[in-house]
Amino acid sequence: MKNVITIAKRELKSYFDSPIAYIVIVAFLAVAGWMYFSALFLQGRADMRSFFQPSPFSPTMLLVILAPAVTMRLIAEERKTGTIELLTTMPITDAEVIAGKFLAALGLIVVALGVTLFYPITVAAVGKLDWGPVVSGYLGIFLFSAALIAVGLLCSTFTRNQIVAFIVAFLVSAVLYFVFWLQFFLPEFLAPIVEYLSVSFHLDNLSRGVIDTRDVLYYLSVTAAALFFAERSLARQHA
Repeated sequence: MKNVITIAKRELKSYFDSPIAYIVIVAFLAVAGWMYFSALFLQGRADMRSFFQPSPFSPTMLLVILAPAVTMRLIAEERKTGTIELLTTMPITDAEVIAGKFLAALGLIVVALGVTLFYPITVAAVGKLDWGPVVSGYLGIFLFSAALIAVGLLCSTFTRNQIVAFIVAFLVSAVLYFVFWLQFFLPEFLAPIVEYLSVSFHLDNLSRGVIDTRDVLYYLSVTAAALFFAERSLARQHA
């Protein structure tokens, strides 16, 4: 565990030692705030659901872009510079490398999400806000982010090129996000399967204030599976 924390601290420090962290946080805060408050004024009630609810024009869509952007360099850059060979020859397991880098990327997104807490605080100051859906919504968007970051990290193990890693991770994340709406054009027997595979379906449930263990287990399963395959991919590269 000590090695995981050390790697996570190193990666998180590298984010904040460069403009990456500040660009991610400021861009997410500005665009997500514009999207959310525009919808808030239109609906005319104290509600955070439009912030969490998935749609092609919601703040959650930004994470489909930000997660690949944050993870694209984690392994790809190490492979390009050759430092991954040095890292893997140290008394550190591949699983620890993957876990540490995953926690660093997730930590950056958590900071960005944490800054948005002033949204519900502001809304609560001007109207009666139900905090139950807010709590479940933040839980949902945290699990949603963790799954996309794990997918992005997996894609970063496939290539030395950061841009390729970003494109592949974005395409996979976008498919998982938008396939939710594809169900309306599919045969009826396929709709439940496609719905369950979508990250948007499970986030939509949590955004309504419904904490269902099936949704939580879905996100944990996607995250664990992506991290497992990322560890296997990294192991094969220096086997």
